[in-house]
Amino acid sequence: MTDEAPLRRRDSPDTAGDGPHAVPPGPNSGGPEATPLTAPRDGTPRPVETADELADVVARMTAGTGPIAVDAERASGYRYTQRAYLVQLRRAGAGTVLIDPLPLDDLRTLDTALADTEWVLHAASQDLPCLAEIGMRPRRLFDTELAARLAGFERVGLAALTEQLLGYSLEKHHSAADWSTRPLPESWLTYAALDVELLTDLRDVLATELDRQGKTAWAAEEFASLVASTDRPPRVRPDPWRRTSGIHRVRGARAQSRVRALWYARDGVAARRDSAPGRVLPDSAIVAAAEADPKDERTLLGIPGFGGRSVRRLARIWLDALDQARSLPDDALPVNQPVEGPPPPHRWAERDPIAAARLARCRQVVVGLAEKHNLPPENLISPDFIRRLAWSPPDDVSERTVSDTLLGFGARNWQVGLLAAQLSEVLPDD
Repeated sequence: MTDEAPLRRRDSPDTAGDGPHAVPPGPNSGGPEATPLTAPRDGTPRPVETADELADVVARMTAGTGPIAVDAERASGYRYTQRAYLVQLRRAGAGTVLIDPLPLDDLRTLDTALADTEWVLHAASQDLPCLAEIGMRPRRLFDTELAARLAGFERVGLAALTEQLLGYSLEKHHSAADWSTRPLPESWLTYAALDVELLTDLRDVLATELDRQGKTAWAAEEFASLVASTDRPPRVRPDPWRRTSGIHRVRGARAQSRVRALWYARDGVAARRDSAPGRVLPDSAIVAAAEADPKDERTLLGIPGFGGRSVRRLARIWLDALDQARSLPDDALPVNQPVEGPPPPHRWAERDPIAAARLARCRQVVVGLAEKHNLPPENLISPDFIRRLAWSPPDDVSERTVSDTLLGFGARNWQVGLLAAQLSEVLPDD
């Protein structure tokens, strides 16, 4: 618990009873209506922008106590990168701080000062990469969204949990805003500050609920896995152009080479402009052009998606990309890549009916245990792990070999402890 007085509505009952439905009711569950939270209790702070101001923040946060609430705002859908454009912090005894990372080299001095402090984030996997880019990596963390999933809550968004557990409603008007905008409007800064206003209070309630359900150790393993992920290099997908939406409609290697050429041409423009690729040229336009194979500007600009002024100005780039694809020799065309791992589940019955039946039995085990322990099946175990296990089970199926296989995939000890015995019973085909 933090030593800051928790901001909870006085008519919200304490957590009691069985399961997550015993928490304070929200307005949709027959309880009192939530109180709108429209401003931070200490006012909306001005963003920190200088090294001297950052040094003051380091001193304040070091003097604070308890966990520290952390959040970051990106400009997804607007900018090419997923960098942080605002960092929000709140700690008992230190208050709320908003940091503009753009004029600062990095935040490693702050990271060092918080080395022994538990970070509280909501949906941490979304923010950890952009925080790592500016030198901030937690050593310990508590993810309120993941905690809520493990505790069995159906609605795990920050606003929904704050309303249900603390009795306050948060507005989410600016969640999809362009946070690269400068100066940031006052209403956006207020929104950002409110995202960390109640985060440690929410952490305390969820920690109590996890403890009551006997899931504290499970959560600790999950949180430790998130922390470890910050030390791993980001995964680089081979042939990212193959993920173009609608590419399944493009038939033939020559046509696919046009998708590839347009994708990389667009990516180059997007990187130079620091603009989201979809704002430069939508995937639908790439697919349509790959199918039509236009030879001149007039034909190109008649294709849906190429009519906008900014896209028209780049017509020469798009035509050059198509010309390049057209001139490729056959041996330079894209080839179908071997699929790693098992095929999509809907193809199992045709390709291997025995494996399909095996997968169905394994899924029954997962669903049954998930219901028993009151959490989503995908949080009990990654569906991909179950597919890989069912497609290629150990030669000698036993609880030990199933455990080793799942651990090798990356499953956590608590997951393996719940599942291995029952899965080892249903994997054999006789």
